[in-house]
Formats: sequence, C-alpha cells, structure tokens
Amino acid sequence: MFTDRRDAGLQLAEKLKHYKSCKGVLVLALPRGGAVTGLEIARTISAPLDVLIVRKIGFPGQPELAIGAVSETGTVVLNQRIISDGGVTKKYIEDEISAQKKEIDRRIRLYRGGRRVEFEKVEGKTIILVDDGIATGATMKAAIATLKEEKIEKLIVAVPVSPLETANELRAMVDEFVCLYTPSDFMAVGNYYRDFTQVTDEEVAKILKESVALKEGYEMTEEKQVKIPVDSVKLEGILTIPKDALSLVIFAHGSGSSRLSPRNRFVAGVLQKAGMGTLLFDLLTAKEDEIYDNRFDIPLITGRLKAATHWVMGQSETAKLKIGYFGASTGTAVALVAAADFAAEIKAIVSRGGRPDLAGDALGKVIVPTLLIVGGEDHVVIELNKKAFDMIKAEKQLKIIPGATHLFEEPGTLEAVARLAAEWFKKYLTEKI
Repeated sequence: MFTDRRDAGLQLAEKLKHYKSCKGVLVLALPRGGAVTGLEIARTISAPLDVLIVRKIGFPGQPELAIGAVSETGTVVLNQRIISDGGVTKKYIEDEISAQKKEIDRRIRLYRGGRRVEFEKVEGKTIILVDDGIATGATMKAAIATLKEEKIEKLIVAVPVSPLETANELRAMVDEFVCLYTPSDFMAVGNYYRDFTQVTDEEVAKILKESVALKEGYEMTEEKQVKIPVDSVKLEGILTIPKDALSLVIFAHGSGSSRLSPRNRFVAGVLQKAGMGTLLFDLLTAKEDEIYDNRFDIPLITGRLKAATHWVMGQSETAKLKIGYFGASTGTAVALVAAADFAAEIKAIVSRGGRPDLAGDALGKVIVPTLLIVGGEDHVVIELNKKAFDMIKAEKQLKIIPGATHLFEEPGTLEAVARLAAEWFKKYLTEKI
C-alpha cells in the first residue's frame, strides 16, 4: 500500500495541502517512524517540524500490547479495561512509567540536545500531529491529551493507517482526523508498507537537524508532484522550483533507491535554498523495480533520464532553465552516459559516492564539467572513481570527504557533499560564469 514512510507522508500531505503556507501551523511527529512521515508533510505544506516524544507502556510479557502511554510532559494515559482484564498491578505500572520517563529523557538529549518541546510557542497554533500508523492508539491518545492541556487553536491528527474502531475513537477526540486507510480487519501497521525498516534515533536527530537547515527555504520553494510519461509508463517525480530560479538539477538515484531518497532529498533542499530548482524522480516503476536486474540496466535507466530531461525541456516553467545532473551510486553512470549523448544541453554534473566506471566508453565523450565526490573510507569506490576520473576529458575535480563511508552517514559528511554540490552547480548553472 505504501512504499515506505516517506511515500506515506507524501500521500498524507496531498490531503493537507490546504494548510500550505498558512501562518501558525506546526507539524508535531511521534518518533521514531512518525518523524520520517512528518518531514514530508512539513516540506509539502511549508511548515516547521518538531517531535513530541511519547512512550508506550507495554503489557507484562507482551511489550507490543499497549496498556497506556506517557508523554515527555509527564502526561499518562492508561487503558483501564486491559489493565483490569489482565490483572496488571499498580507497582508494575509505576515501574514502567518510571522506566519510560528515563527513556524519554535519553531521547530528548539525543534528538534535541536536552530541549523539550517549547509549549509556550504552540499557544494559538494549529497542530498537525503525525505518526506512521496507529495500532491500539495508546501513544496517540497520550499525545492528544498532552496537547489538549495547551491553548492551541486546532488539533489535527494525520496518519497513513489505523484500525477502523480506533480511528472512530480518535476522530471524536480532535478537530480533524486524516487517515488514508481504516481497515476493519487490521493486523499490524507494518503490513501496509513494502519497506517498514526500523527508524534509528540517529535518523530522527538528523531529520530534526534537516528541518532546521531547510527552514529558511520553505517560504521560497514550491514542491509539486509530477508524472513523467516515458514509453508506456509514467514515472513519479517531485519538482521544486524556487522563485527566480535560473537552473534545474535533475537527480539520478542509485540502485534500489527512489525519488524519496533521504540523502538526495537533503542535497536537493540545500540546492533549493541556493536558488536552484530540483527534480527527483523514479527511474523505474514499482513493478519494474521488483526485477532486481532492472536496477543495473544502464541503457534502460539512461533512457529514462534522457526522457525526463526532454520532458523538462518541454515544460513551460522549466524550458528556459539551465540543466545539471546529480548522480548517486549507479545513477552517476546514468548521468554521465546521458550527458555524453546530450552534449551541449547539460551544463554540469555532480556525483555522490558514484560508480562512474559503469559508464564505460561514454566517459571519454563527456564534455560537461564533472565533480566526483567520494567518502574517504569508501576505498573500493575511491579507486573506481580515480580510474574514471582519468578518462574524463572535460573540466573535472575529485573530492574526497575525510571519514565518510559510502552512504555519508557520519556527522557533517552529507552536509559537506551538499555544500560542494551547490558550489559546483552555482559555478556552471548561473548566468555569470
């Protein structure tokens, strides 16, 4: 039903578009998974994002069965029916509340450096409370109870999926309840996702950092979901054009990734903040991506990139923009091959942890200024980039980010990639060169 949490967030955002750029709107996500979903909503409606930390109190011996929840303000909500039917003791509940409060404190330090939600700043605001799905609803009820203690203007709960009974219960507790699926035969939230990989604390901290880094860019960007016709299919894309943009960077992601790649989304946000438009799109349909070999079919996905480039050139809002390519992993080879074919139309290329070697003979035909960025700990890929670098005849640079591994997950490394990319594209995609 959903590709992953980001896809769910984008689908929810479509239902919340009427809140775009409205003053006094704040997206509050329940971490961990809700932070990923909430970021996409915040991006789309141009609203700030924060998290509200709520911890479930599990049934003895069955921690996944919630008997209640506690929020970072100390608000506790208990399901007295389950507690009574299960014979749960008062001491057990008190011990669990104490343990969960300690875990909340740990997450507050990790996510926000010790800062709690600034509730004095939510007064009079419209709050969109987000999670990646609801099962028993215990954590959501605790979050709702916490926010109802504050003088907020309006409370909206937005989730991708919830059991029908729980959805009806929550709908009566808030001003607006937005849910994409409310199955009566609900089993588990993860059943409604193709990828429901657990989100880490580090990812939540990074999302909050990203939301702050992009905050200034919210006002000037217009993000639009697009469908790019190629052959007999339509490829999903996200087109963002800042006001007065002179250029557009088209992203070619790596194998197994998509337009929702968190790393490419981060880089795209930095480029948007620098005044450049971006297009992130799926090189394969969901059905095509199920065939593993398609992910490494360079001719196939190069054709998709070229078709997307032609599409951009034919759209009134992008036809006059200078075009650059940003490639990652196998997407780098695709960008290089496409650029060799387009020649004069593509003005610059940047590669992040790329496989330029897969471009083969096309390397010698590239005349586009090319920047290759590789992690200092990504030793095999460094050697592949060095060999490819020697074959490229255009203006070129090879930058190695110290301490970075292939995915640039280390603190500050992805930021370094984005900074280098922005500088390179500014140099070649602006009027004054």
